[in-house]
Order: sequence, then C-alpha cells, then structure tokens
Amino acid sequence: MSTAVARRTGVAVRCVNVVQIYTTAGGHDVVALRGVNLDIRAGEQVALLGPSGSGKSTLLSLFGGVLRPSAGKVIVDGHDVSRVSEGELGRMRSGTVASLLQGASRNLLPYAGAVENIEFARRALPTAVRRSLPSAVELLDRLGMRDLAGRPLGTMSGGEKQRIAFAAAVSSGAGLLLADEPTSQLSHDDRDAMLALLHLVNREFGTTVVLVTHDPEVASAMPRSITIRNGRIGSEGRHGFDFGVVDEDGAVHLPDDLADRFPAGTLVQFEQTPDGVLLRAVDETGAQE
Repeated sequence: MSTAVARRTGVAVRCVNVVQIYTTAGGHDVVALRGVNLDIRAGEQVALLGPSGSGKSTLLSLFGGVLRPSAGKVIVDGHDVSRVSEGELGRMRSGTVASLLQGASRNLLPYAGAVENIEFARRALPTAVRRSLPSAVELLDRLGMRDLAGRPLGTMSGGEKQRIAFAAAVSSGAGLLLADEPTSQLSHDDRDAMLALLHLVNREFGTTVVLVTHDPEVASAMPRSITIRNGRIGSEGRHGFDFGVVDEDGAVHLPDDLADRFPAGTLVQFEQTPDGVLLRAVDETGAQE
C-alpha cells in the first residue's frame, strides 16, 4: 500500500504589497486588502484569523489563483499569480493547490460515495500523475477513513462528510492546501478530528496548510496564526506567543485590549528602553495622562 499522496515538498507563498479592490454593482470601489506583505514557508501550517469582511478569504482566493491582485505580487510556488497565463493558473489549481471550500456540500457530489468523490476530484490531473497516486481506498486508509469507503454520503454525519471532502481535496497530492473555515458548524469532536487531519497531511505529506477561521481556538491549534483586520495584517501568533507586525510605513496595530486604552486620535509618546519600547498617552501639552 502506498504510504503517501505523491509526497512532495510543500509550496511557499509570498505576498508583496498586495492590494485587492472590488467594484460593487453600483460602481463603488471596496478595498479588501491594503498593502499586505506576508511570507509563508514551504511546509508551514498557518491560520488566517479575523471577522467576516476582514480580507482573509480574499487572501485565500489569491493564493488559489481564483483572483489576481489589483496591485502588488502574490507568488505561489515561485510563480507570480498576476503574470501567469490562464492555462498556467488552471494547472496550478488542479495540481499545485488544493482547496477545501466552506461547507462539505460545496466540495462533494451528493449522489456519489467517498471513492467516487475522490476519483472525481482527480479527473483534471494528467494520466501519468493519476497513476502515480495511491488508490482512493488506499488514501482513505492512510487518512484513517477506511470505514467510510463503501458508505453513501447520505448515511454520513456532517463531520464524516467534511472528512471525505478533505480527502478529496488532498487526493491530488498538491503541495498547498487552502481550507476555508474547515471546522465551521462541526461538533467539538469533529472539529478536533479535522484539525488532526490538517496536522497529519502536513506532517506526513509535507503539505503547506493555510486555513481561514473566525475562531481563535481553532487558530491557536496552528503553529502560526495571522490576524487580519480591515485588510491589513494586525498581529501574529507563533507557538503560543502573540506579536505585533510593523507595516511598510512603520505602523503597528495594537492588540484589542491596548486599542481600548489608546483609542484613535490619542497622542502617544514612545521611549526606547533596555527592555523594549515604552508607549505612553500624553495630553496636548505633552504631559503624561
């Protein structure tokens, strides 16, 4: 039995001053991303955390080649998404990048079983690549889902369907997995099972994993989490520690608790100390408040 899904090195992703602008039906421009700079190393596991409308799903669409940036560069596996042809983008989406959309039903053929869904997910791969991959049953066994191989989707729970959707997504052996809210509407146990699968493909197959979530608990399960606020990177978490991120223009987004203490318009004074940088609020005369 094969022990990996066409094991390959994970894919690196880089954003350089990325701006994304949408035009509404009424002709108004909406800025979804504002000068994002980000490096994700090959083989990393990263969570993009933020509320609805923060820009995190837009980033995921750029990584997957679904969108091209309005300005700046998005580089996936060494290829600039804004410059490659539509044909190259199609090949990237079918082989280099795997996407797990929010909600199992958006990823699966409802009338087919687990094996058929995996085989359908591989249909766009070249014949030689398909032949090099483990069979659908072998893949399910490797992912701990052998018991689901012969069951119709209609007999499965929501968590089981989501796991089959996951198996179909990673079945191509892609080096980059993009997962949009993969634990949404799952029970606590099913959520933990999904997180375990994300860790498994990263550890065993070398896959770079990028997931989008609004749940801080899910984000904390990843070695690295990036908080997106108003189209900008607000902060990063790495192995249980939280860090601010300095923008290109020197701006730093304050954590929520400090933002409450220093609301917009507050005059502040910075002082470099042996231990770091001291931030204090001052009044209009420069006196400490």
